[in-house]
Amino acid sequence: MAEIIDGKKISTELKDEVKEKVAALKEKGIDVTLAVILVGNDPASTVYVGNKKKACEYTGIISKSFELPEETTEEELLKLIDDLNKDETVNGILVQLPLPKHIDEDKVIRSINPDKDVDGFHPESVGRLSIGAPGFVSCTPAGIIHLLKRSNTELDGANVVVVGRSNIVGKPMAMLLLRENATVTVCHSHTKDLKEVCKKADVLVVAIGQPRFIDADYIKDGATVIDVGIHRIDGTKKLCGDVDYESAEKVAGKITPVPGGVGPMTIASLINNCYEAALMQNGLM
Repeated sequence: MAEIIDGKKISTELKDEVKEKVAALKEKGIDVTLAVILVGNDPASTVYVGNKKKACEYTGIISKSFELPEETTEEELLKLIDDLNKDETVNGILVQLPLPKHIDEDKVIRSINPDKDVDGFHPESVGRLSIGAPGFVSCTPAGIIHLLKRSNTELDGANVVVVGRSNIVGKPMAMLLLRENATVTVCHSHTKDLKEVCKKADVLVVAIGQPRFIDADYIKDGATVIDVGIHRIDGTKKLCGDVDYESAEKVAGKITPVPGGVGPMTIASLINNCYEAALMQNGLM
């Protein structure tokens, strides 16, 4: 049976470290502040924003919340972001996605100052990642790197397969793994012999949005399996990932559960990004 990589435990460790560092900054007279913007009342988004506020409170980060009605115009939202860009007391800006259909998400993402882009979605943030320059990385891939390192998973020279090529997870994940000197293969819906490619992986990261798609037949004995997916099972309240956990845990060496694996790390990484934003903006890194 596989060793479970406990995302709840590791995320708490990371948040505790950030808490100490935020307190140390406070002693120097520097507060860390995150502005969170929510447009509309999407239930999932409301839960995510609530969890982000709790994480801010836990770590001593000031959370400024802007909860706007569904009918907020794109112009009004862009004006708010412009004001927050100019506000020197705000270190990080997060716009909860998805946005209502009448608002252009790409335009909104591009309007955030890259030095305050703690979500790591701005094209400049992506560009900085690709050339190894300082900047913010998408929170889920950054969290996965923390999970792998803190579970003592060897990445230097490892054969890593990333299944999925999204801008939010797959692509930045591959670039972060290259930074760790892994040999990286990115698979997607047009990949031939997907099963055979996955079976060669020392580390398998699955982010394809297909419930229980990857089973034991895709996994090399002893491999580390990171499951990024999250789905409700047949209308119930139970959750599953992109990996068929029951079969996968019998062959994997290490595996993340769903829930309790990657999910908690995303928010912990966001909080860490906020702290680093405060350091950068105060000339401390």
